[in-house]
Amino acid sequence: MRTSGLRSFVARRLLLGAAQTVAVVLLVFALTEALPGDAAVALAGDQPDPARIAAIREAMDLDRPAYERLADWAAGLTHGDLGTSLASGRPVSQYLGDGFGPTLLLASLTLALLVPLGLGLGVLAARHEGRLVDRLVSSVTLAVYAVPEFALGVLLVTVVALKLAWLPPTAVGYGTDLLAHPAALVLPVLVLLSRPVCSLSRLVRAGMVDALAAPYAVHARRCGLPGARVRYAHALPNALAPAVQQLARTADWLLCGVIVVEALFVIPGLGTVLLNAVAERDVPVVQGLAVVFGVLTVLLNLGADLVAHRLTPRAEVAA
Repeated sequence: MRTSGLRSFVARRLLLGAAQTVAVVLLVFALTEALPGDAAVALAGDQPDPARIAAIREAMDLDRPAYERLADWAAGLTHGDLGTSLASGRPVSQYLGDGFGPTLLLASLTLALLVPLGLGLGVLAARHEGRLVDRLVSSVTLAVYAVPEFALGVLLVTVVALKLAWLPPTAVGYGTDLLAHPAALVLPVLVLLSRPVCSLSRLVRAGMVDALAAPYAVHARRCGLPGARVRYAHALPNALAPAVQQLARTADWLLCGVIVVEALFVIPGLGTVLLNAVAERDVPVVQGLAVVFGVLTVLLNLGADLVAHRLTPRAEVAA
């Protein structure tokens, strides 16, 4: 019975994910079509010649109806063809490959630090609920969460990089091989880590407090089970479901190009690629990246739903 319920849950989530992916493709195309200006005029230069504009429009298939271009673009997506850049003539997949490495490195380092820090602070605060440690952790995380990433980044660059000269202020000159220059990663990772660790720790704390006050935890303690076993074997798994979904949202945010941080520290990741494409009105690059970001969001949230359902099977009733 439980296996059939799990299969039904997975099937519903897969169908929902497929529908969301189709919606993402349609929405991205509609939004890029609605962008102001004319891409052909932008590519023609400062003094556009009507004949050159017409030739560019024909080369870009802009003279064809929108539904025909949508059909061709969607057909290409099914074969992994994200299109070709209008500005350089390079495949969009090459832009994706160039920017994905630095973004993936930042995301991996941030998540590797986020999980133990967020869980550890949340459990620590829950163990000392209402006492000094709990109030201290809650106050510090709330204060840090209230600071915008850009402001925190500027502050760290000014103090740590420029005044103290402990770390490089940006990644300029390091190219895409940032792993060979770990000092350039410290400040960006700290900025990326600041807000997610606050939200994750507060979620874990709230879940742990609720779980420890639940009847099954109270009964376990009355039966003489050790406090550590009640906390980590019984309460913590039930507190992890919302934390897993928060982690999926954080991973989505990190992998889809953290534009502010990449721009501040001049990191050649996906956010920088997207910013440059928007500035150049390179519609195929914008479309391709937006679709990849949308599909990543769907897949990560689907995975988080499945893990959360596994941790708390009772969620099936609500689903």
